[in-house]
Amino acid sequence: MMNTRYNWLPEVFNDFFDMNLPMRSANTTTPAINVIESDKGYTMKVAGPGLTKDDFHVSLNEDGNLTVKMDKQTDDKEQNSHYVRREWSFTKCEQTYSLPDDVDKDNIKAHVADGVLTIELPKVGKDEAQVSRSIQIG
Repeated sequence: MMNTRYNWLPEVFNDFFDMNLPMRSANTTTPAINVIESDKGYTMKVAGPGLTKDDFHVSLNEDGNLTVKMDKQTDDKEQNSHYVRREWSFTKCEQTYSLPDDVDKDNIKAHVADGVLTIELPKVGKDEAQVSRSIQIG
């Protein structure tokens, strides 16, 4: 049974956590991600083999959702090449994630190393993360 603690991930990733299903096809259009939770926050790792810092764009929209864009710029030399076989066809991808309420959205950091985009999502203190409250009726 799937752990509902991770319901903030898009449904497309639900099958990833179900170990009874076969592995996804390598020809998917969304990048593979790993999310690690600790007491201090979440670490999201997005696979982007062959991509550099300039190929990624990470932003937070007005609703507080995290958007990760990947756009591999190909050079003219590669575009004019005749491929005998081409399985590496990544060009552009965009995915938006609804973040948990306990993420400190003002202190999100990201970096790229060895084709992996790592996004650090620190948690806010328990008092700050509390969304439920009593509303005074006037």
